Amino acid sequence: MKNIITILLILIFVSFLNIIVQAQESPEITASEIQNHINYLASDKLEGRFTGSKGAEQAADYIKNDFEKFGLLSFHSGYFQKFPFIAELKLTKNNSVIFTIKGKKLQPILNKEFITTPFSGVSDIKSDLAFVGYGISAPNLKYDDYAGIDVHGKTVIILRDNPDEGNPHSDFKKYTPFRYKAKVAKEKGAAAVIFVNGYYPKDNEDKLIKLKYDGASGISSFGSLQVKRSIVDEFFKANGLNFKEYQEKMNKTKSPASFILKTIEVELKTEVKEITKYGENVVGYIEGNDPELKNQYLIIGAHYDHLGYGEVGSLYRGKEPQIHNGADDNASGTAGVLELAEKLHSQKDKLKRSIIFICFAGEEIGTLGSSYFVENSPISISNAAAMINLDMIGRLNDENNLIIYGTGTSSNFKDLLNQDNKDFNFKLTFNDEGYAPSDQSSFYAKKIPVLFFFTGTHSDYHRPSDDADKINSKGEESVLNYVYKIAYQIDTLSTKPNYISVPRKGGGDNIAFRVYVGTVPDFAGQSDGLKITAVNEGSPAQKGGLKGGDIIINFGGKKISNIYDYSYALGDFSPGDSVNVTVVRDGKKVNLKVELGAR
Repeated sequence: MKNIITILLILIFVSFLNIIVQAQESPEITASEIQNHINYLASDKLEGRFTGSKGAEQAADYIKNDFEKFGLLSFHSGYFQKFPFIAELKLTKNNSVIFTIKGKKLQPILNKEFITTPFSGVSDIKSDLAFVGYGISAPNLKYDDYAGIDVHGKTVIILRDNPDEGNPHSDFKKYTPFRYKAKVAKEKGAAAVIFVNGYYPKDNEDKLIKLKYDGASGISSFGSLQVKRSIVDEFFKANGLNFKEYQEKMNKTKSPASFILKTIEVELKTEVKEITKYGENVVGYIEGNDPELKNQYLIIGAHYDHLGYGEVGSLYRGKEPQIHNGADDNASGTAGVLELAEKLHSQKDKLKRSIIFICFAGEEIGTLGSSYFVENSPISISNAAAMINLDMIGRLNDENNLIIYGTGTSSNFKDLLNQDNKDFNFKLTFNDEGYAPSDQSSFYAKKIPVLFFFTGTHSDYHRPSDDADKINSKGEESVLNYVYKIAYQIDTLSTKPNYISVPRKGGGDNIAFRVYVGTVPDFAGQSDGLKITAVNEGSPAQKGGLKGGDIIINFGGKKISNIYDYSYALGDFSPGDSVNVTVVRDGKKVNLKVELGAR
């Protein structure tokens, strides 16, 4: 009798375990599974999942293992799609500066008294010095620090900021970036530039800038440094002047006061090395069943990378580095892709179109992963029927607010979204535009209808406090069941969703100037010129003949090497100006003319 009871208890226990296992492996979208995914992805173990880091690799392995477990297929290259990116900058041994002041040598210490700027090119020069104030040449403001002084072959000393720095609405603002001032100095014939923090504004700490990659290559064959204020003090003393008083006078008069620094020579070398690492998109798919429609693809994606220890984009202002776990941004979206992949695979026999699931790397450093995918897709990107993006869907609030971008990018979408919402009662906010700061933009630029789901920003955004315990997993369960219904209906539509180009309310170009061109820059980087991924419908760019894939190399007589050159060039023009633009298209130069619009 005792043995029988023991056997019965064992059978009951085994049955109980089977129930638990079945519940854990359920293809249904559940709050517990969502929370489990986020708990791992947003754990300290993964150290913020910065693209190219060990933590990001662990996250990619986790995603890939689930794709395999769910039964997703991989393309010929496997589940991982690797792409290169510039992860950091390092200074080689060829970075030094020696000043000779009245025969006496002064050699500042690297990283303590001087630093090579991130955008410096390779240089090795010996020259005289010239002080050119703020390094601003703005004829439209009747201000030119280069007027009446010959800087050809000389190294120029340039103050940070501008003579009207106390005015937050100053017209000088657009002329103040270091890179812009360096570009102007080179155009004026200078051999190199040395930046310095002035004494004004009075709260201006004399800190050296950080050596961080800014998304563009260095200025070719042009050296750029920053030195401590005390060193420039010595230059002025050698010329019988007081640096602080000199700047104060310049600011009061708003007048340039450039001059040659006598009895001083400089020898400098600069070399910044770009360190390339690799990010990994994780890609799997389910093949559809319809003989024709299976060659069309619905794409469901989310980025899994975050900020690491705050390497880029952090809003944390503490002194000690902290892990940015990115639970909502975007472990929540990644968990969503995994749950949808599992759920839709359980319905694979009913699917008509094929469905691709992608977890992107590199979103936080410029949507690099999605940009790479659309240019190097294992399918013909024209066969993509639609793209659904999930970014920050883990903080559904008590009002049930759900924001959806891209609702105007296909005529099918709004009716579909409203119809399916009857079972959920979300308070929906529609934004018709396909462009928004996330990965769906890369697909929309290729004329693919997109939907981007988002539960809203919050005070933990891009801060170390975006942790897993703040996720509303039950709310995300509702969001994902809603997305599942929409995805299933798009997959089984008899006709492919039509694409609609939606004019951008902000004007496009992502450049803070008054003119409007209508180009969509490729932020993945371009070594010589600015590649554009698309042009907006009806924009000056489209009317002028620019096309997605063009590489702009000259704009209005200005050489364009990167996004910064382009932005600076735009600042020189006004709405209504007709500008000559040269692009490289299919390996050949094409000359175009664009009449600029207004914002």
